[in-house]
Amino acid sequence: MDLFHIGFLNIRLLDLIDILLVAYLLYRMYALLKGGVAINIIIGILLIYALYWLFTNVMHMQMLSTILGQFIGVGFIALIIVFQQEVRRFLILLGSNTFPGKSAFGKQFISWNWKTENMKDLTISPVINACKNLSKSHTGGIIVIAKASELKFYSNTGDILDAEVSKRLIETIFSKSSPLHDGAIIISQNKIKAARCVLPISENHELPAHLGMRHRAAIGITEQTDALAIVVSEQSGEISYSVNGDINLNITVEELERKLQAELN
Repeated sequence: MDLFHIGFLNIRLLDLIDILLVAYLLYRMYALLKGGVAINIIIGILLIYALYWLFTNVMHMQMLSTILGQFIGVGFIALIIVFQQEVRRFLILLGSNTFPGKSAFGKQFISWNWKTENMKDLTISPVINACKNLSKSHTGGIIVIAKASELKFYSNTGDILDAEVSKRLIETIFSKSSPLHDGAIIISQNKIKAARCVLPISENHELPAHLGMRHRAAIGITEQTDALAIVVSEQSGEISYSVNGDINLNITVEELERKLQAELN
């Protein structure tokens, strides 16, 4: 069904939907890539393609055209290799946020329990109270809460505990005299699976310069997985919350509780 005509073009409703979907995908791709080195790589690839077109169609330089053509010929495989982290983040974002029952609108119509097994029956009060005390004493810490993925790879970088979640245990782990305080704890299936875990550091160049390694690690783990992360600053005692590669700085204990409740419901 044609909606309207522009010269010899017949514009259909499906054409408009097609354009909107492509625009949305490009926007999401830009949101994933901005701030990192990936955007510079894309500019470099576009420059190579422009040179290839110039040498082939305008200057007719066969040798350079052949060399650049070979590079472009394996371009798709090269892109997968170069952008493997970005592709991973995109697929995680797609799998975590696009199902209708996981949105606030969809939950009104679909009575399916989308709460992941890792967060099922998670008691957040020990986490909240521990963060409150860590903040008061200016004790640094980073707490990662697993969602769909159990984060076994990152748990194996630390010391396996498999202990019940408790305020005292969290405070003890992050105590400056504890050998486990340097690193993150990972909570999964209502257990502290491991402590002293090593997390990936975000490569986002748009992050404020004052953010320390804990904050960058919290952003990094939420960029590469669907987990959420809580950071307590050792210098200021401020509490921060990170999810989907974004971070909310200097939030109150009440705000932290609301955010965790929203993730659980």
